[in-house]
Amino acid sequence: MATKQAPDVAVLGLGYIGLPTSAVIARSGARVLGVDIDPNVVETVNSGRIHIEELDLDGLVQGVVARGTLRASICIEPADVFLIAVPTPFGADHAPDTSHVLSAARTIAPVLKAGDLVVLESTSPVGTTEAVRDLIGTLCPELKMPHASNGTADIAIAYCPERVLPGRILVELIDNDRCIGGITPRCARKAMSFYRRFVRGACVTTSARVAELVKLSENAFRDVNIAFANELSVVADRLDLDVWEVIRLANRHPRVDILTPGPGVGGHCIAVDPWFIVHSAPGETPLIRTAREVNDAKVDHVIARAIALIEAHPGARAACFGLAFKANIDDFRESPALKVAEALTCRFGERIAIVEPHIDALPASLDGATLVDIDTALVECGLLIVLVDHDLFRSVPLDERQGKIVYDTRGIWPDQPSLDRKPAIRLAS
Repeated sequence: MATKQAPDVAVLGLGYIGLPTSAVIARSGARVLGVDIDPNVVETVNSGRIHIEELDLDGLVQGVVARGTLRASICIEPADVFLIAVPTPFGADHAPDTSHVLSAARTIAPVLKAGDLVVLESTSPVGTTEAVRDLIGTLCPELKMPHASNGTADIAIAYCPERVLPGRILVELIDNDRCIGGITPRCARKAMSFYRRFVRGACVTTSARVAELVKLSENAFRDVNIAFANELSVVADRLDLDVWEVIRLANRHPRVDILTPGPGVGGHCIAVDPWFIVHSAPGETPLIRTAREVNDAKVDHVIARAIALIEAHPGARAACFGLAFKANIDDFRESPALKVAEALTCRFGERIAIVEPHIDALPASLDGATLVDIDTALVECGLLIVLVDHDLFRSVPLDERQGKIVYDTRGIWPDQPSLDRKPAIRLAS
């Protein structure tokens, strides 16, 4: 029996999701064109290199580019499957901005033909996939668009959000279940057939609107639970208690699993997606809104405590450990650690040292601070402010931290007294 021919695939957006997705699909045998508006990204990928940090991605990209199954361009070309994986930020009022998604739809419209599949992967507010359909329908009047009541369409349109963890993207793109929402059931089935080419996890079909809310709900659920931990850490601070001990003992209850607090919540998902739900139903989402406000306020709480610590020790330099929004990655999007470091740099300038092993130069927003390696920070800085739980930081033994004043917002050094672990060096009330 002849094997079904692999489709030609175009992936719009070669960022933290688009590039790994392109590489995984290319490894499955499909011919993949990655499209990005940044010529430097296109040049980097075509040379077999990567512009983001992700475990094992460099070797995979090098291999599929060398085999000719992945190439990049700033221009769209005809394909059989189009995946949209572009950013969906929010504005100053937390309103979702889908302009990048709609721009991608405009980009693919001129090359669409009957039989093609369009899948939106970008995290989006409910109704965005339908908006993509309507825009393509306006731009391609010769093609019959899918609607729930009009029978067979010329193209299929679906929504299939990623649900991966940075640092494990290549594994989770394949092993995690996928929720595939079609404009129609026929659209969902066609998209499911495509994803089954490279996904080992279950592919579950539903409607596009349900799939959109599923993705937002996953991240809002996590945000609410993190907010509880962060609020508890502020309460413990007010009551002069060790929050890490409180959580450790509370979690011995068989039905309690309190998460680990931190300096806030970052990343393009958990720190952003809940606002899409709030924007869609502002009167019905007091809990989700409050969780977002609690997690944003935790950043301000950490900044205030760090400022008080530094001002109480005018002769000491302070080292901020980490800038990324989570451990062992180079992604600074919505990072609370970066916001803390920016506030401290603005106030104290050259007294601030930054330890971030995943970068070679500081962002422009940290002008005045100094990027140093971890050994230099441990020698030169009397104040250590832990903002990210990179594995490198966890490896520092107690004897190298002796005599240091520590503010450990991540709880990575349980053997060290800190502002959050008693007996602590207390700040004046």
